[in-house]
Amino acid sequence: MSRAWVFGDNIDTDQLAPGLHMKGSLAELSRHCLELVDPAFASSVRPGDVVVGGRNFGMGSSREQAVQALRHLGVGAVVARSFAGIFFRNAYNLGLLALVSDQVGRIRPGDDLALDGRGGRIDNRTTGESIACELVPDHLMALVQAGGLVPMLERRFKPAKGG
Repeated sequence: MSRAWVFGDNIDTDQLAPGLHMKGSLAELSRHCLELVDPAFASSVRPGDVVVGGRNFGMGSSREQAVQALRHLGVGAVVARSFAGIFFRNAYNLGLLALVSDQVGRIRPGDDLALDGRGGRIDNRTTGESIACELVPDHLMALVQAGGLVPMLERRFKPAKGG
């Protein structure tokens, strides 16, 4: 089950990774992820859950910790009407699926979602609806499947055994 956590427009990186907690560990930072908009989020989100945002998700600073906090909490993907460019790039570089859909308003908190980035579709298993999302190119899906850019490059350039 991929439960939807629905947020509005302009969720910024300081809400995802509060600057006040940046000096601590990733685990500590993650405990404060989105607490200003939903105090129960970090303690209640489960592996595979989906964060749904409105316009300009991930705006603000370029801190990659915003994506790292979501990944640490087990978030499987973020779906939004639009993303701040640096957050979108950080998401894929760190292996987090980010889907763009202008129909996110049809998703309600707690809906069970199945995501198909390659097919450009989000199936809402709660309502039976299917909504369109932008297609994710193969090279970005490969980053997600590898767990991010660094793991992908480590595998690609790993020396052959005995060589």
